[in-house]
Amino acid sequence: MQHFKQLTSRIWYQTPVSETDRPILAVVRGEKHQLMIDAGNSSAHAALFLEEMKKHNLGSPDLLALTHWHWDHIFGMKHLGLPSIATKQTIERMKEMQPYAWTDGALQERMDQGIEIPFCADAIKLEFGSTRDIEVVLPTIGFEGQLDLDLGGVHCQLIEVENDHSPGSLLVYIPEERVVFLGDAMYADIFSPKSNYTVERTTRLLAALDRLDADYYIWSHGEAMPKSEFEEEIKMLRRAIRVTEATGGRLKDMRTLYAEETGRPLTEDETETLIYFANGTK
Repeated sequence: MQHFKQLTSRIWYQTPVSETDRPILAVVRGEKHQLMIDAGNSSAHAALFLEEMKKHNLGSPDLLALTHWHWDHIFGMKHLGLPSIATKQTIERMKEMQPYAWTDGALQERMDQGIEIPFCADAIKLEFGSTRDIEVVLPTIGFEGQLDLDLGGVHCQLIEVENDHSPGSLLVYIPEERVVFLGDAMYADIFSPKSNYTVERTTRLLAALDRLDADYYIWSHGEAMPKSEFEEEIKMLRRAIRVTEATGGRLKDMRTLYAEETGRPLTEDETETLIYFANGTK
């Protein structure tokens, strides 16, 4: 069940759905413009978000920012028809997707080639059923580095960041509201034969996040995480980086050293994170 929530006086968002891989969609409301964050995984997803905005007397968005190129964040663009912004890397990856067919056979072929993964293929089938009217619409504006938007009374910084999940992703930082939309940048690379984090990319991502001062951090497939919780996540990643470097990525030694540093057994989340970093050293 999706919910439509108000986070701050200017930010509203719709919660994710794991079964069909619907990410969080959000709107930042300025006095002159309303920026929608991500387009949704289908026309139905995008339409539901617009309906919720109308229901809450919020009008309609007039700009769109894409956090990255994965299907669940872009397939709603066709329905929205908004001027849209993405990094140049994201646009290049979307261009590669334009010729794709989305039948069961085409999805299977791409899985056999290692381009697609079963999780995404299954979610596409669930979201769209057998009729898949999918068109990859390219963004209007491409940029590198950082793009600052003045929506009127509130600003959004679109910041390109290194990360393992989808290189060329952007964060949306709203300084006046003290909120960061992370997209999927904090998640591991799930598209390689083994899911992984790399020390180099994660270090660069954390350095970019260090420069942002926020009260809430929004994970696209999670919830609005308060700063205190987010800092614990960051602490875990930094410790994982340290033990990966200290042990050369040997998983058994990583686990031992991590447990010694914390003085307790590893949690499930910590164990998975160390496995991903070990995979990233191979």
